[in-house]
Amino acid sequence: MKYKLGDFVRFVDEKMEGYVTRIIDEQMIGVTGDDDFEIPVLSNKVTFVHGRGEDSHNEEIVQEVKAPAGEFKSSGVHVAVVADAHANSLVHFYLVNKTSYQLLLTLTSEQNKQYKGEFAGMVEPQGIAKIYSAKLSDLQLWPKFTFRALFFTKQNQPALSPLDVNEQFKAKDFAGAKKTIPFIKQQGWMIRLDEPELIIDAEKLKESFFKPAEEKQEVQKPASEIDLHIEKLRDDHHFLGSSEILNIQVDRFKKALEAAIVHQMHEITFIHGAGNGILRHELHKLLAKNQKVQTFMDAQKEKFGYGATKVIIK
Repeated sequence: MKYKLGDFVRFVDEKMEGYVTRIIDEQMIGVTGDDDFEIPVLSNKVTFVHGRGEDSHNEEIVQEVKAPAGEFKSSGVHVAVVADAHANSLVHFYLVNKTSYQLLLTLTSEQNKQYKGEFAGMVEPQGIAKIYSAKLSDLQLWPKFTFRALFFTKQNQPALSPLDVNEQFKAKDFAGAKKTIPFIKQQGWMIRLDEPELIIDAEKLKESFFKPAEEKQEVQKPASEIDLHIEKLRDDHHFLGSSEILNIQVDRFKKALEAAIVHQMHEITFIHGAGNGILRHELHKLLAKNQKVQTFMDAQKEKFGYGATKVIIK
């Protein structure tokens, strides 16, 4: 298959063009045009567009940024997932190397006991490399990934153990707000691969069990009405993206509902506003799954319209 996800192609027999958004098999690909509809087509029925063809897609993006002299970083290996600039349904995986080590990286995918090498190459210190592409809507069908990396430097630094990480990405990995990806300055999700090992201090854990009740943190009783409008929750809301705002509002809702349950409140009202209904939908979805909630309904339509939800707690 000479085409890759993200290639810009033109149909041979029709006046249509678009981006490759799916590799169906060795003969078939899916092409998505300006109307956002994906059309399956034989790969020999399309061709690269001049100036945006095969040569422009063969090389992986690898960038290097020089670290300040004297500053050696031994940690910070991430995979970044970034939406394609032209075909929003596509995402590209980048290996972000924030360390001062040179990385020898391999990426292998596994699905139904079928293995495939996806990438092998060097990622320079303070550098980034494009290593994989996929369709975000096919997240449930993504294979399991194995990232392996060796760390190398000529400087007087200890030899690090090889990195060996297995990842099966899930929807929750992309539920948070997007961040600016280092080196390429695009918005995307960052997932750290070299997370430090969690070390449990047995003594501190033991102490926490035997702390006097008065030393333990108390859950404050929430007000009977909780306003979830973002301007009530954050002063810097003008600088927040829509997904980040939604996460903040949902987090406030969860904490207030949990506190209401702890204090055995009979009911609590959440003011979410009418708007486009996204926040209301998220709240109702969470309430429907909560075993401690007896029922919920629109609260006092004459007062709130459809902008508030009243929750009755068991």
